[in-house]
Amino acid sequence: MRRAARVWLRAPIASETMAQFDLKIVGGRIVDGTGAASFVGDVAVRDGRIVAVGRCDGEAATTVDATGCIVTPGFVDLHTHYDGQVSWDADLAPSCFHGVTTAVMGSCGVGFAPCRAADRERLIALMEGVEDIPGSALAEGLRWGWESFPEYLAALDATPHTIDFAAHIPHDALRVFVMGDRAVANEVATDDDIAAMRRVVREALEAGAVGFSTGRTDNHRNIDGQPTPASEATTTELAGIAAAFHGLPFGVLQAVSDFDMGTSVERFDPEFDVIEAMAAAAGGRPTSISLMQRNKDTAQWQKILRRVDAAAVKGVEMRVQVAPRGIGVILGLEATFHPFVGFPSYKAVAALPLAERVAAMRDPVFRQRLLGEKSERIAGDGSSVPPLADELLAHLDFVAMRLYRLTDGFDYEPPREASLLAEAFTTGRTTLEVLYDALLEDDGRRLLYFPIFNYIDQNFDAVETMLRHPRALVGLGDGGAHVGTICDASVPTFFLARWARDRGDRGIALERAVQMLTGDVAGYMGFGDRGVLRPGLRADINVIDMARLGLTMPELVRDLPAGGKRFMQRATGYVATFVHGEQIIAHGELTGARPGRLARPTA
Repeated sequence: MRRAARVWLRAPIASETMAQFDLKIVGGRIVDGTGAASFVGDVAVRDGRIVAVGRCDGEAATTVDATGCIVTPGFVDLHTHYDGQVSWDADLAPSCFHGVTTAVMGSCGVGFAPCRAADRERLIALMEGVEDIPGSALAEGLRWGWESFPEYLAALDATPHTIDFAAHIPHDALRVFVMGDRAVANEVATDDDIAAMRRVVREALEAGAVGFSTGRTDNHRNIDGQPTPASEATTTELAGIAAAFHGLPFGVLQAVSDFDMGTSVERFDPEFDVIEAMAAAAGGRPTSISLMQRNKDTAQWQKILRRVDAAAVKGVEMRVQVAPRGIGVILGLEATFHPFVGFPSYKAVAALPLAERVAAMRDPVFRQRLLGEKSERIAGDGSSVPPLADELLAHLDFVAMRLYRLTDGFDYEPPREASLLAEAFTTGRTTLEVLYDALLEDDGRRLLYFPIFNYIDQNFDAVETMLRHPRALVGLGDGGAHVGTICDASVPTFFLARWARDRGDRGIALERAVQMLTGDVAGYMGFGDRGVLRPGLRADINVIDMARLGLTMPELVRDLPAGGKRFMQRATGYVATFVHGEQIIAHGELTGARPGRLARPTA
């Protein structure tokens, strides 16, 4: 595809009041979000809406020359955790840099509404533990001004943002709101509790919530290591809450579960039965669940797909959210985790500034002593760290087999020979020595990538099968969450570049890939006013130079409240992004426009 020779062209008209259109994007290859064949044409916009696609005769106040670029609908990200960040960050970065024009938050059952004033610290501790967002940043940054969910939506909608946002009502916050101190994982909700939760959910949906989310995984803990309030909710509770959707033409349900990490049908099926019963009780509204290839049960994802297909035969609509690459963590001396966090010698210097830590670790005596130690437990009672962390630290050879240096232009489908374990074999060093030395590179700023899930076989074969399933939705980017361990809000850019451009015969057609980021997700979420380039719909639009589309290196930035740090990853190739007809991105940089508002389901 040719590069755009010219991007901006001011229309030669005497007065903007004479223009037929506010904006016209001309000469680009239109990929309209429906999966239909792309074509070269124009898109015209007036009053924030698309008014013509294809041939657009007439003058515009502003014309964008998109020659050599593709023109797509704005991306809809259905799985984020901006519930706290949306309160203080108008940009919702990094999603705004990756073509996302609508972000859905409140995923996995965690969030900050509904919430009584007395429960604010409890929900902050929950979000800090589950989603690795610094509690100090949440405590300082959250602009509490609500108790009910409608009040939460109204408070957020009153502040302009760069992109649109939407919210699920989360199960954990809901349970605390209704049950108070009884909202612990092993407390069974009474009939009155369930009826009250159902009323609150119905109120939220009627006020503009897009759905209801719940989390059922042992890997989610609050900051004190306690299970999340809703993690053990009964079928009766979930089905009773789901009945709030009856009679509504919109609304979805979302769930995450580890299905007990079981390898037997006896352990897997009862947990799936709970989620399916919730979906069946929702009066025909669809449900999505997270799908990934896990370590302990590498075939679990195939069992989930079989159950999802079987549910459809029974008339229960279920979809699966799929990450288009490995799901893992970024490790480094300044990240939340790295292989030596549990080693006694490292813990003795862990609080030192980076330069001092690096100096200590470069001392030969310190190095020899640490490499002779074993990691102490970092999970368990009193810790929000999931048990998986201790299991991985106890098997560092297994970890190093899928551990890679993050470098410029990093290939997220790296070969086996690029792993640190392969380096240990070829250099004759131990795995610990290679890990130790790698972390000290670049004065201790070296980052390592460890795909925990979706990369068991060190290729994307399983991911490809998931993505090609007819019930797959691209998701699990977790924007706003795990800020010291991941930066997967970049997956829309990665998905389009890798799967629609770089994988050749093993890839996905451009038209289908764009549809999966736009029309499919918007349709599922009930956003009938966006997701497709069609007259009458919102002018949420990307102009993308596919030849230049790519990711920058993740970097740690200290831009959270209270001096908190997080990973940030930018993109190249986004010539322009528009939200409701206003340009928010120009050549990868924010313009300062704030057209974003609360997005409500329309159908």
